[in-house]
Amino acid sequence: MLDNIDYNLNYNLDHSTLLNLYQSMLKPRLIEKKMLILLRQGKISKWFSGIGQEAIAVGVTKALDTDEYILPMHRNLGVFTTRDIPLHRLFSQWQGKMGGFTKGRDRSFHFGTQEYNIIGMISHLGPQLGVADGIALANKLQNKNKVCAVFTGEGGTSEGDFHEALNVASVWSLPVLFCVENNGYGLSTPVSEQFNCKNIADKGVGFGMESHIIDGNNILEVYSKIKELAESVRKEPRPILIEFKTFRVRGHEEASGTKYVPKELLEFWEAKDPIINFKNYLTENEILDDALDNEYKAKIIEEINEHLDLAFNEADIIPDLETEIKDVFKTSEFDEIKKSASTKNIRFVDAISQGLEQAMEKYKNLVIMGQDVADYGGVFKITDGFTDKFGKDRVRNTPICESAIVSAAYGLSINGMKAVVEMQFSDFVSSGFNPIVNLLAKSHYRWSQNADVVIRMPCGAGVGAGPFHSQTNEAWFTKTPGLKVVYPAFPEDAKGLLASAIQDPNPVLFFEHKALYRSVYQEVPTNNYTLEIGKANILKSGADLTIIAYGATVHWVLEVLENHPEISAEVIDLRTLQPLDTDTVYESVRKTNKAIIVQEDSLFGGIASDISALITENCFNSLDAPVKRVGSLDTPIPFQSDLEQQYLGKSILTNVILEIHNY
Repeated sequence: MLDNIDYNLNYNLDHSTLLNLYQSMLKPRLIEKKMLILLRQGKISKWFSGIGQEAIAVGVTKALDTDEYILPMHRNLGVFTTRDIPLHRLFSQWQGKMGGFTKGRDRSFHFGTQEYNIIGMISHLGPQLGVADGIALANKLQNKNKVCAVFTGEGGTSEGDFHEALNVASVWSLPVLFCVENNGYGLSTPVSEQFNCKNIADKGVGFGMESHIIDGNNILEVYSKIKELAESVRKEPRPILIEFKTFRVRGHEEASGTKYVPKELLEFWEAKDPIINFKNYLTENEILDDALDNEYKAKIIEEINEHLDLAFNEADIIPDLETEIKDVFKTSEFDEIKKSASTKNIRFVDAISQGLEQAMEKYKNLVIMGQDVADYGGVFKITDGFTDKFGKDRVRNTPICESAIVSAAYGLSINGMKAVVEMQFSDFVSSGFNPIVNLLAKSHYRWSQNADVVIRMPCGAGVGAGPFHSQTNEAWFTKTPGLKVVYPAFPEDAKGLLASAIQDPNPVLFFEHKALYRSVYQEVPTNNYTLEIGKANILKSGADLTIIAYGATVHWVLEVLENHPEISAEVIDLRTLQPLDTDTVYESVRKTNKAIIVQEDSLFGGIASDISALITENCFNSLDAPVKRVGSLDTPIPFQSDLEQQYLGKSILTNVILEIHNY
């Protein structure tokens, strides 16, 4: 039997450590056996088995310090048990009870816990690797001399996030252990259909990264090698790619079964069971006997049953609407900083730059990341000179990998820092869409972890940049609960709202219209002041109609009204799209009895549609005319100037305002 796994005696571990490793593997195995019974009884809804792979989760966790972050997957029960999470909390989590970690809002291991330095995965597996980059970057910037370990499976290495995260970690020399469990199949797809190299570890060469192959069923090899690598990485920060050779002997989840696996392959790996083989090794070396083994099992089973009773006896969650809505965002008190009397006439672009610079001075834990933002100063020169003042550690050029950088920003937040990410153009955010809408947006709601991240979005048409550099895509994000969306029209607002966005512990999409950067000037206070997110601004009072706009469209509206002084229009600059200041909108519409909403985005599916619906639902009895929307054509944005002008809703705005005014 021992021929199946080579337990080299050169590991030089004392008997106490060996027995502790055995008990630590035995615990998740016995829990799983119980869970499989409960699954058949319908007392839990789903189970992802890690039977046969306990040596990896336990060995890695044992090798790390308890204050070092681990980012496990859904087969790494041994990570949670080895960190000594009370079992009743795990059982409550799996039953959707309040005693778990997500208030019944997510299942399985889709949660994190700062108390135990564990950050759980989401079903979109890849972003987890980038989160580890951010955690490791925070460790490095704060000189913590800590390592971070992140898990993925062989299937996850096919995702773009895997390559992005490894590349970033290598370029930045981040102290991350990338732990890949090569367990043979991604659901039913064998490794031969996942990649065409012999070993996953071979991919490390392409990233200039050290890599190792470890027998994932050998607890002594896993524990000893990871301990050795972790100690080395703490002294010499760098990423390491580790491939654990193992196998998933049960289905992807229990309902899928293993019929697609050849019988002889299953038999081969069942003979390499990490617990049975290690038990035999300990027994043959007179370290463990049946009596002690039975004592261990009895104690663990007693603990399981005791904690199951606690979880089963816990009351079911009673839905509370107020709590559900409140928990979408982290509650924080707005810290109002008054504007100084001292002002300077500056451009929109200068206001953004000033706001960033003053935030960097105020928050020593703030990092700016983006393509070309360092010495080059960004394509719009907003961070020009920042590296001279703040250094390249805090003003970081990134590879072209939006997804990994957004994920890393989340990792920075998890590890106590703040991040501002610049999308070179808002159009490019599509490459980082997943971590924004699934990590940042859902984080606080899922497990009470804030995401202290601002994503700057240079956007908009009017500059002849064509369909890939001109979108104003705010509607992608106003639809997603958990994201705040800010879209200023003036330099003064831009600076104050940016300061508030950076102050806010929640994720903020901050839209900056490129056509305004160097065309709009304003007297702007010189200090680092704040403006409350979620408050609209009435730019003009009027009695005839209400015009609601934001961003560049505010200037379209003001231009039309300047040419038509006979129109008494109340102009509302929303400034913030999420949360939306509906009180100001409703009050104005009830006064003027008419409403027009103007957006630059293509008309269908934009936020103007929602505002129109809200006005109709809440102000219907006050309306003397149909609510009118103005937006751009439902086409991509063309490059040629005449085509672009035809595309923009500005071309019809005057006629619409006159139509509703005269209705």
